[in-house]
Amino acid sequence: MTSTVPALGTLTAEGSALQAVLLDMDGTLVDTEGFWWDVEVEVFASLGHTLDDAWRHVVVGGPMTRSAGFLIEATGADITLAELTVLLNDGFEDRIDHALPLMPGAARLLAELAEYEIPTALVSASHRRIIDRVLPVLGPQHFALSVAGDEVPRTKPHPDPYLAAADGLGVNPVRCAVVEDTVTGVTAAEAAGCHVVAVPSVGPITPAARRTVVHSLEVVDLTFLHGVMTEMR
Repeated sequence: MTSTVPALGTLTAEGSALQAVLLDMDGTLVDTEGFWWDVEVEVFASLGHTLDDAWRHVVVGGPMTRSAGFLIEATGADITLAELTVLLNDGFEDRIDHALPLMPGAARLLAELAEYEIPTALVSASHRRIIDRVLPVLGPQHFALSVAGDEVPRTKPHPDPYLAAADGLGVNPVRCAVVEDTVTGVTAAEAAGCHVVAVPSVGPITPAARRTVVHSLEVVDLTFLHGVMTEMR
């Protein structure tokens, strides 16, 4: 980075290009993207179907309706989308009840955003029931609000979740930094006008205008976020 960034003592949203930070959940803050695939494999095995591992990159990181709908069509399983959604959410909840690992750097980033009072929102394609199970681990005090995939007219890859979060925080999406891990999430954030820091989890993401790609959340801190926003001005 060649940008000049503020000193730590002045790292607040007020007067900065950065007004708020919007964070994805699965694969970004919590190491759960693999959980979803494991649950899908188990559920379809119980229905008498074997999932092709090549489908993993199609379904992981996408909205529940898209992923579940794809798997029903691909396997020909005799189950409705609504029935499958319940089974997948139940299986996922069971897994996170046993283990819910944070991504490296997640706890530190959340603590830093809270310390400097940066407006922060959790924006996930997961349903509200899942977010409410994860929030106690992340610390609900770290988020001014959260947006679930079943609370917006259209979830990721549409911009609706990020537009709703920016509106809820009373900030301009163009001045929001979004941290995402999948192409689906990146597409949603960019469609909303946000700058994206991508930390790829299940597939490659290439750098682009208003998009910075890093190898780990451990390199993302408030100075870094101010820097990438300043470069976009």
